[in-house]
Amino acid sequence: MNLPELFPVTRPLIAAATRPMIIGGLGTAVPPHRHRQTDCYEALKQTSAYDRLQSRSQALLRKLLAGSNGIHSRALALEQIAQVDKFNPDTLQQHYERHAPQLGMEAGRKALADAVIDARAIDAVLVSTCTGYLCPGLSSYLIEGLGLRSDVIALDLVGNGCGAALPNLHMAQSLLAAGGCERVLSVCVEVCTAAFYLDDDPGVLISACLFGDGAAAAVLGTEPPADGRRRIAWRAFGSEIDPSRRDLLRFEQRQGMLRNILTPPVPRLAAEYAERVLDRVLDEQDLRRADIQAWIWHAGGRDVLAALRERLDLDDDATRWSAEVLSEYGNMSSPSVLFALDKALIGGAAPGAWWLSSFGAGFSCYGALLQVS
Repeated sequence: MNLPELFPVTRPLIAAATRPMIIGGLGTAVPPHRHRQTDCYEALKQTSAYDRLQSRSQALLRKLLAGSNGIHSRALALEQIAQVDKFNPDTLQQHYERHAPQLGMEAGRKALADAVIDARAIDAVLVSTCTGYLCPGLSSYLIEGLGLRSDVIALDLVGNGCGAALPNLHMAQSLLAAGGCERVLSVCVEVCTAAFYLDDDPGVLISACLFGDGAAAAVLGTEPPADGRRRIAWRAFGSEIDPSRRDLLRFEQRQGMLRNILTPPVPRLAAEYAERVLDRVLDEQDLRRADIQAWIWHAGGRDVLAALRERLDLDDDATRWSAEVLSEYGNMSSPSVLFALDKALIGGAAPGAWWLSSFGAGFSCYGALLQVS
């Protein structure tokens, strides 16, 4: 038996891989309840959880919520901030189970409508999340709620943290390149309030002041948009993962609840690894930083965006889309970078080479070069 008989898909694989992946539709979703940071502070002060905090912890909350940290408001799956008083491991899990499918389905519907395709045209659905666990995974709920075909390829991707959107999109590219899929639905869903409570751990307190809830979805294929809209082509991808820095930014489980580990080196590390990935991909593509027309970063926090500008010698405009997302929604973890991409498209960022980058737990960083016309 010769090699072509052993591997009959070799030629289709190569042929499919020559066609760039196109982002044909985007959709975003947040809970209906929007809370200003100052209102969060006033509400938390009335809770018994706040009363149990040490004075230095109360001072940290006041600084983060009543001061200026780049966030004006957040969309949270909480009607009342005081619900934090009733949170325990069971209620937090129920909170995730209730809101994650709803947010994912809303973002998915919007992405399908933006791409002008029927849900049954989707061949694969990829779902990323890190703020909760379901078995069967969120993909099961999206298949049901969106009306996807029963034979759709369904993959639930967990553990990538804030950086998850880019490896999710890269997986979609691989499925399209393999020739077995024509359209993939990529979804990132985070209910960060499922890890929302107060104690004297600074990481827990910062998380309660920084993170918001949301979901984002993208429809991916190889055919250009038929209605004359902007063409967003995936041109190249790079990644950098350093497990030796794992304990500097991660989730852990303690007393049945997710606890966010945030450490002071994170902004510097984000900028350091972002530069490595960027320079590697640009070098491979024979481009310079000056060739990038729009910068789309994960909105990790005010200090993260400042570290990126300093490390890469960028002006404020290079982080404007991410800063707007941060101000309006806080850090939503994995969906944030797709919110920033959506803002850049709606805002009319100049066509050409765009840089899309996310980073997070691990320590991990990902980047993608897009060609937008």
